[in-house]
Amino acid sequence: MPFLNLGLCHSITQAIKDLGYTAPTPIQKKAIPLILSGKDLIATAQTGTGKTAAFVLPVLERLNKDRKLRGKRIRALILTPTRELSIQVAANVAEYSKYLNLSSLAVYGGVDSEPQKQRLIEGVDILVATPGRLLDLAHQRALHFDELEVLVLDEADRMVDMGFANDIDKIIERLPESRQNLLFSATMNDDVRAIASDFSDSKMSNPAVEIAISPKATTAPTINQWLITVDKDTKSALLSHLIIEQKWDQALIFIEKKHGAAKLVDQLAKRGIKAEAIHGGKSQAMRESILADFKSGKLKYLVATGVAARGIDIGSLSRVVNYDLPFKPEEYIHRIGRTGRATALGEAISFVAMGDFKNLCAIESRLDHIIKRKEIAGFPVRKVVPVSILNYVRKSKAPSKNSANKSGYRKDKNIEG
Repeated sequence: MPFLNLGLCHSITQAIKDLGYTAPTPIQKKAIPLILSGKDLIATAQTGTGKTAAFVLPVLERLNKDRKLRGKRIRALILTPTRELSIQVAANVAEYSKYLNLSSLAVYGGVDSEPQKQRLIEGVDILVATPGRLLDLAHQRALHFDELEVLVLDEADRMVDMGFANDIDKIIERLPESRQNLLFSATMNDDVRAIASDFSDSKMSNPAVEIAISPKATTAPTINQWLITVDKDTKSALLSHLIIEQKWDQALIFIEKKHGAAKLVDQLAKRGIKAEAIHGGKSQAMRESILADFKSGKLKYLVATGVAARGIDIGSLSRVVNYDLPFKPEEYIHRIGRTGRATALGEAISFVAMGDFKNLCAIESRLDHIIKRKEIAGFPVRKVVPVSILNYVRKSKAPSKNSANKSGYRKDKNIEG
């Protein structure tokens, strides 16, 4: 099905054709017609399925039909959890609308607000914003919401995880009741549903439509996932070995602490590997410069804390490395979703130390399968990581003597559960 059949005008379909889009993804096929019909929407789809285009394209179509813009007013608001994601979404909006007479702007913290306030004076059709900076601008009366037509909450689960629920409530209280509400999230939990309920209260007679794309498939099938068990004090040596011996062309390497990121960059440099780090402690200008180098291929290896997990959108990113295994299964899913996007192939490698065992079990339970393990010659493990408590066994197979439950899993007798 071509995009034109979804109800999008030629100017929009030509812009996405220029970008190499040939056919809509499943989330785009479902979401675009609903949004064009004026429905409120709650959409769940895994990372890398084309969620941004699923809401931006129909919003552009809606705003393009009847354009009127006053000073300090906005017509559509897209809320995002991080600066990086705001920049990325705003870039997508600009690309998709290049043949339209619509304006767009990203506002976020970490930079001077004056240029943003100046841009808002004449009004903006589509504003992409982080919650904190948006509230700051609203308090300064740099913008008004009385003519808002569409509200989009992008990566709603991430915003909840980052503690923005109260800020979102404050923003929603300022918005006109008559508006279209769109919520997009990689995962759905009670906190996200609470937000969805809040922003749809004004339209209880016309409840939001819910759609979900492959809710049971938490990661894209195009991602080859595997792990290496390792002692903590040999992690950097192992990473260097893999980069050199396997001739990695590019890698996004996730680490938990910002001081750990700086240390790892230094350790890689001592082995002749050029890498850079981005984290919340670096200035916005520096982070943007490093990200630009990574996206262009000038920088091959990027070490990042979770702040960049949802702000990096590179269609051909070869691999993601969990140098530190994340605490939450959802975070694992979001991280590895940076690779294997759309139909591209990707690789996700995780370093798992003995202290990561419980986190590994939680991740594998969420994935509904065991992540395959590989051994690397020259890197023996002193503190052996046990096999997972949940051993996946297909239900179609006859249960073994050690099988004990109906769920398709069995407990290993050597592990205390």
